[in-house]
Amino acid sequence: MRLPWDVSGVDLARALERYGYEITRQKGSPLRLTREHGEARHFTIPAHANLRVGTLSAILREIEAELGKSREELLRELFG
Repeated sequence: MRLPWDVSGVDLARALERYGYEITRQKGSPLRLTREHGEARHFTIPAHANLRVGTLSAILREIEAELGKSREELLRELFG
């Protein structure tokens, strides 16, 4: 499955709620997401209308490593 090119930062943050991530802070554009599973894990995503493909790829790479899922599996679960 290819990366979608029309995903906003807010849509991605909402989709990640299924894995326990929640928006803990927003100052300006960046959204800070936190996942409390063992120790707290944080990462930041821009709240842009459309994320660039490279930015989305980097965010998904971090999430893949943390959750232990493959790219295909994660894309299928998030974007169907």
